[in-house]
Amino acid sequence: MPEPHLLTSGLVDVALGENVKIVEPCNIYGCRLGDDVFIGPFVEIQKNTVIGARTKVQSHSFICEYVTIGEDCFIGHGVMFTNDLFKNGHPDPNPDHWGRAQIGDHVAIGSNATLLPVTICSGAVIGAGSVVTQNITEKAIYAGNPARKIRVLD
Repeated sequence: MPEPHLLTSGLVDVALGENVKIVEPCNIYGCRLGDDVFIGPFVEIQKNTVIGARTKVQSHSFICEYVTIGEDCFIGHGVMFTNDLFKNGHPDPNPDHWGRAQIGDHVAIGSNATLLPVTICSGAVIGAGSVVTQNITEKAIYAGNPARKIRVLD
């Protein structure tokens, strides 16, 4: 019987700020985590990603390449970021074609939300289970599939 090639998860080539807390198991590589960041268990953070100071990423979240998350953000359980939109009907192996996501400061993203490569302004709130398909430019609460503005915030 053939033996599988087993790969291990862990931290590889991660630039860490001060007082970063990571709950194992996680798969985190080629990224930068700011001061006082918290990463829950079963999280994957891929290369070319930046997570700002004091941001919390809860369990089972996936942060793909080319995501920048600001400071003091909350990423709920099971949040999924995407970067390849399958524009040709299949995965695109060329990262130059992948989208980028930019999340401002003080953004809260509820559990099980899915984010396409979008920009979200500082102070926005994304409801649990929402699918964000468009840029968010106004500080407000957004929810649904696709996510729509529910209420403006002060």
